[in-house]
Amino acid sequence: MQVVLVGSDPDGITDALESEGHTVTVADVGNRPGLEEAGVHDADVYLLTEMAQATSIAVAKDLNPDLRIVVYAEGSLPDFASRQADLVVDPNLLGPEAVAEEL
Repeated sequence: MQVVLVGSDPDGITDALESEGHTVTVADVGNRPGLEEAGVHDADVYLLTEMAQATSIAVAKDLNPDLRIVVYAEGSLPDFASRQADLVVDPNLLGPEAVAEEL
């Protein structure tokens, strides 16, 4: 599975995903050019790790409507973004290995 990760990775979810056999590309900023460069058009999962970049969910879905949206971050999503998210996980409740295994 191809995963585009937007944000930092303080919990090590990239390593966990790669150990499960997933391909991960990182976009430091979730704007259109950053997402396109990270390969969002061909991705299966959009993984957001920073709530501050929640607006990027709408951009990602515009570029690839079939994306599965996963948020792995502390805090809460704005209403507009939570309607587009398929899964929201707090890293304090579930470790990166468990999330990677479930994807």
